[in-house]
Amino acid sequence: MTSELLIDRVRLTPVLIADPPLLNTQGVHQPYTPRLIVEIATRGGVTGVGETYGDSAYLGLARPLAEALPGHAVTDVNGLFRLADQLGAGPATVGEGRDEGVDAGGLRGVRTAAKLRLSVVSAFEVACLDALGRTLGLPVHALLGGKVRDTVDYSAYLFHRWAAHPAGGGKDDWGAALDPAGIVAQARRFTTAYGFRSFKLKGGVFEPDREIAAIRALADAFPGHPLRLDPNGAWSVETSVYVAEQLDGLLEYLEDPASGTDRMAEVAARTRVPLATNMCVTTFPEIPDAFARGAVRIVLSDHHYWGGLHRTRELAAVCRTFGIGLSMHSNTHLGISLAAMTHVAATVPDLDHACDTHYPWQTEDVLTRRHVFRAGRLAVSDAPGLGVALDRERLAVLHRRWLDDDGSMRERDDAAAMRRADPRWVTPAVPRW
Repeated sequence: MTSELLIDRVRLTPVLIADPPLLNTQGVHQPYTPRLIVEIATRGGVTGVGETYGDSAYLGLARPLAEALPGHAVTDVNGLFRLADQLGAGPATVGEGRDEGVDAGGLRGVRTAAKLRLSVVSAFEVACLDALGRTLGLPVHALLGGKVRDTVDYSAYLFHRWAAHPAGGGKDDWGAALDPAGIVAQARRFTTAYGFRSFKLKGGVFEPDREIAAIRALADAFPGHPLRLDPNGAWSVETSVYVAEQLDGLLEYLEDPASGTDRMAEVAARTRVPLATNMCVTTFPEIPDAFARGAVRIVLSDHHYWGGLHRTRELAAVCRTFGIGLSMHSNTHLGISLAAMTHVAATVPDLDHACDTHYPWQTEDVLTRRHVFRAGRLAVSDAPGLGVALDRERLAVLHRRWLDDDGSMRERDDAAAMRRADPRWVTPAVPRW
């Protein structure tokens, strides 16, 4: 191993980025959300970047890994998992770990120590691949086997939302969207500004009939365009079946209408509408039961959940083997994660649906140049590594915001954010309807 590929140092920079008042079944996004930027510098003088969640639980796992990495090779991405296992409690490689309750921030089902660690390792893996690609003069997609498409389709991510955060914070000019007309207006703006041709609505916010009306309004306004609805497991089996019946023929898929494989399997047996998930299948050990019982027909991959880009490709291969469709989940991410998503999406042969992305909602970034959607697509970069560059001045500003925070924004907590507007708010029990 040449010394230029050995890791010299690792820098971790937690940041707070502005987030709009987007509503979901847990509550509302906070004015700022935490992200973690990982930089891995090699002895050859090359630096690669990665990004993941920035809550304290992730920081606590990232710091010992960052301290242990100098001297390791950026090519040894498998070694990241072994090292993370040694430094943390429980095996990150098999997706097991102590039950930590529901992940209210990511809305990804049951939260475990191992799932947290996989999300941390994902950022280090991306940074290693970025550094390796820059060293070799190759794009990340070439390191993953080569691209099979030159552009990647993305979907507009629609939210019921307030016009502004009641307690202040970042402002935008989108206005409120609290009824079907507001959702359609939001979709029209996404189409005009970014050219998106498919639409996903975050549900579980209002009673189901109100969200059914929003989907019908979208279908009328955008005939023939793929539509999705995602209530994050907020509904009972009966409610899920009712919604599926009402929207049969209008939905590309219904995402996590009910929580858990048991409920999803029961819903799937009673509807023709394809069910998708990023909640009941987020680790490899969860796959056999869900697939065997026909609980889902589409899995929404997410390299943060699964442990990186290589493991996303492994997931895609498993889905292809069992005839399960593949799409891509999104969290409140910056441009580094979007670049990584685009590179791995470009290498997956059977990417059956446009990928989700929150990126248009994020008015701040840590890159020198924002990604630009054209006709709802992103071009796949052929530049070395991820093909992005850090804006260090902007990174410093967002890190300063994190340093100056009193701690109230360093943990994503949508229920706590809602309580600032309504002190009586209690995180709804599941099923909510």
